[in-house]
Amino acid sequence: MHQNQFSFFDFSDTSASSKDSRASRQTWDSDFLGRPKSPPQSPPLAHHIAKELDHSFQFDYDTFYKGYLTEKDLTASTEGSSSTSGSSDLCLVRRKEAAAPEPSLLKSRQQQIAFILITCIAQFLSLSALNQTVSPVLILAEDFGVEDYGKLSWFSASYSMSVGTFILPAGRLGDMYGHKKIYTIGWLWFGIWSIITGFSYTSNHIMFSVCRALQGIGPALLVPNAVALIGRNLPVGKERMMGFACFGACGPLGATFGAVFSALIAQLFWWPWMFWILAIACLIVMVLAYIILPDEKNESVRPGTNVRPPRFDYWGTITGVTGLVLINTALNQAPLVLWKTPYVGAVLGAGCLLMVAFILVELYATDDPLIPIRGLGKDAIFALACIATGWASHGIWAYYLYLFLEHLRGYSALLTSAQTSPVAITGVLFAFSTVWLIQRFGVAQVMFMAMTFFMVGVLLLATMPIDQTYWAQTFVSILIMPGAMALSYPTANMLLSSALPKEKQGVAASLVSTLVNYSISCGLGIAGTIDRYVIRDHARASHAQNGYVRHPPPLSEVTPELSANRLVGFKAAFWFAVAFSALGMVIAAAFILVTEKRKRAQRRAVEVQA
Repeated sequence: MHQNQFSFFDFSDTSASSKDSRASRQTWDSDFLGRPKSPPQSPPLAHHIAKELDHSFQFDYDTFYKGYLTEKDLTASTEGSSSTSGSSDLCLVRRKEAAAPEPSLLKSRQQQIAFILITCIAQFLSLSALNQTVSPVLILAEDFGVEDYGKLSWFSASYSMSVGTFILPAGRLGDMYGHKKIYTIGWLWFGIWSIITGFSYTSNHIMFSVCRALQGIGPALLVPNAVALIGRNLPVGKERMMGFACFGACGPLGATFGAVFSALIAQLFWWPWMFWILAIACLIVMVLAYIILPDEKNESVRPGTNVRPPRFDYWGTITGVTGLVLINTALNQAPLVLWKTPYVGAVLGAGCLLMVAFILVELYATDDPLIPIRGLGKDAIFALACIATGWASHGIWAYYLYLFLEHLRGYSALLTSAQTSPVAITGVLFAFSTVWLIQRFGVAQVMFMAMTFFMVGVLLLATMPIDQTYWAQTFVSILIMPGAMALSYPTANMLLSSALPKEKQGVAASLVSTLVNYSISCGLGIAGTIDRYVIRDHARASHAQNGYVRHPPPLSEVTPELSANRLVGFKAAFWFAVAFSALGMVIAAAFILVTEKRKRAQRRAVEVQA
C-alpha cells in the first residue's frame, strides 16, 4: 500500500512488538465496513480510529484503548491522512486537535435523559408541524376555498422546502456561534411564526403557504443543531447510538401525534388553534432548553490547538439557498400552471444554474464550505443518495395516502388519523432496533432494509383498490413504512456524525436533514405534475370533463367518474414513488457491493503483509 495511505491494515508501528502485531492482524475478522472486530495483541493507532468510527461494540474499547494512543501517533496520522482527504473509505483520520474529544458535560444519568428529551423533541415537533396540514387538508381547503390538489400540496411543500433549504446555513451558524444558542433561537422563531400562521385565517391560501414557509425556518434551525448537540455531548458508543435512535423514534411519533392532534382540533374545534397550541409548546421548550442544555466551550480557543473558528460561507449560502428555493418552486408550481407556462422552465433553469455555481463555490472559492464535498467518502455519498430517494417516496406516500382515505374513501380527518396511528408503535420499535440491526448486519445492509420498506410500503398503496378493507393493504403499508423512516434517518446520521470531526457536527446533521425535508418537498411537486397530466390524459381518453386541462373539477365535486379519474392520478403518483424507492434499493445494493469489495481487499492486504 502507499506510504501515505492509512487504513486499519496499513500503519506505522515502530514498537518492538511490531512483528507480533502483524502476525496477530493476520487472523482478524472484519465487520460491516471492513474494520477489525477483535483487538490484536498490541493495539496501535488503528484502534483509536475504530473507537471513533466503529458502531458494532463487539468488544470493550476502554480495555484495550487506554494508553495506546500517543502524540507521535497523532502527528503521524495527521501527516499520513493529508493526501487522502477525498478517500472513499469511511475510515477518516482525525486531526490532532480534534482526535481526542473532551469529556461530556452530562455527568449523571438524569442529565443524559433530560438532555435526550430536550433535543429529541425538536424532531418530534418538526414532523408534527409537517403533518398539521396533511390530515386536515380538506378542512383547510374548504376554509380557504381551494378546489385544486396543486394548491393543497403547497400547504406541506412550502414548510418542507424551508426546512430542507435553510438547514444548511443553520448547521454552520451552530458551528460558529454555539449549537445551544441557535437551538434556543430556533424555538423562538418556530413559536412566533406558528402564532402568525394561525392568524392567516384572515387572509387567503397564498398567505397561509407563505407563513408555513417562514414557520419552517424554525425547525431548520432546530433539527441540525439538536443532532449536533447529541454528537458533541454523548460519547462515541452506545450512548450516542441510543441518542440517535431516540431521535429517529421521535419522527414517526411526532408525525402521528401531529396528524391526530391537528385532525382533532380542526374537526371538533377550529384549525388555527393547532398552530397556537404549537406556539405555546415551542416557547415552553425554549425555556427548558436554555436551562437543561449544557453551555458549550469555544473550540477555537482551546489551548495547544490551531483550530480556528469556522467562517460563514456567504456566497455558498446565497447561491445554494436561492437555487434550492427556485428549483423547488418550479417543481411545486408546475402542477398548477403546467410545464408549458414559460416562467416555470425559466425558474427551474435559473435554480439549476445557481446550484452549479454553488458547487463551484464549495469546491474552489471558500475555505469553509457549507457542504464538505471533497471530504465526503463513498459511504457518505451512498447513504445520502439513499436518503434522498427514499424520503422523496415517503413524502408522496404520506400526502397521497391521506388524500386517498379522505377524498376517495370518504373518511373524516379524525378517522384517517386514527387509521394511520400504528405508525407510532412500529416506528418506535424499528428505531430502537437500529442499534442491534447495525451490530448484526452492518450499515449498508440496514440501509438496504430501509429502502426495501420504502418500496414495499408504497407498492401496497399503488395496487390498492378504493373499496378494499382497511385491514388489508392499507394497514400493512402503515405498519411497514415506519421501518423505512426509523432505520434510514438515524443510520445516515450516525454514519456522517462519525465521518466528520467534532467541530463539523452541525454540517453532518445538516446534510441528512436537508435531504430528508427537501426530498419530501420536491417529490410532492413531481408527483403532483404526474398526477395532473395523467388525470388529464385519462379524462380525454374517456371523453370526460372537456375543460379539464386548465380547470380541474372542484374538490367538492364527487362522482363515480371523477373518483375513477382521481384514482388513476393517485396511482400514477404512487408508482412514481415506487420507482424512486426502487432506485434507492439499487443504490443501497451498490453500497453493499462496495463494502464487501473493501472487506475482501483488506483481507488480501492482511495476507500480503503476513
